[in-house]
Amino acid sequence: MRSARGHFKNSNINDAPDGSVRLLVADENRMNCQLLITAVERCRRIQVVARATTAEQVFREINASSPNAALISASLQDGSLSGFSVVRELRTQHPEVRTILLLNSGERGWVIDAFRAGAKGIYCREDSLVSLCKCIQTVCAGQIWASSTQLESVLEAFARVAPPRLVESSGKVPLSKREQEVAELVSEGYSNRDIAQQLKLSEHTVKNYLFHIFEKLGMSSRVELVLYARALERTEEPAASRSRA
Repeated sequence: MRSARGHFKNSNINDAPDGSVRLLVADENRMNCQLLITAVERCRRIQVVARATTAEQVFREINASSPNAALISASLQDGSLSGFSVVRELRTQHPEVRTILLLNSGERGWVIDAFRAGAKGIYCREDSLVSLCKCIQTVCAGQIWASSTQLESVLEAFARVAPPRLVESSGKVPLSKREQEVAELVSEGYSNRDIAQQLKLSEHTVKNYLFHIFEKLGMSSRVELVLYARALERTEEPAASRSRA
């Protein structure tokens, strides 16, 4: 059954298999929400636990339903592009919720802004609904979801703004050896839990390392770190080729 306020009540809500996705769906009207929910429910390992049409509902439902992922439209009833603000707030208030921003189109500017807001993936309405489940599961697995063209746009944007380098021009590395290890694992898509197991640390310690990494590099999210690391690899590959020549 569904209550009038949008929260999904399901008698089997606690019977989902371990590792399943608990998803919140937010769009500008109930009909759009239902269309997305119908598409997502085809995947057995994704359980829709809540829906919302406003920013207020999103945060209320997150507190009530504890989703670990959220599919949020760029535009909600609060206004055009209000979804970007919601994603940005979720990044700071509920970092445990992995967000996917639903865009009307894959226009370059929207894609870049989506990742800057803190989205872990983007899904365009023009994309096939068949790929929606894969998008959600990929993001929940700690990876980034974007097409090669969209990722290229983001990498170019990061390269142009020239953020602090992982290795300074003097050759000095601004990060400690352990911070470098954490940063490398983050760029490979590892979650905090995975990093803790890999380096034999507590998750709390990993979070502290990430705080110092972001502070030293002038970044605010792991998405920025992942994308910048990839951009850095691309800029260094031509230099390496020239040196071999």
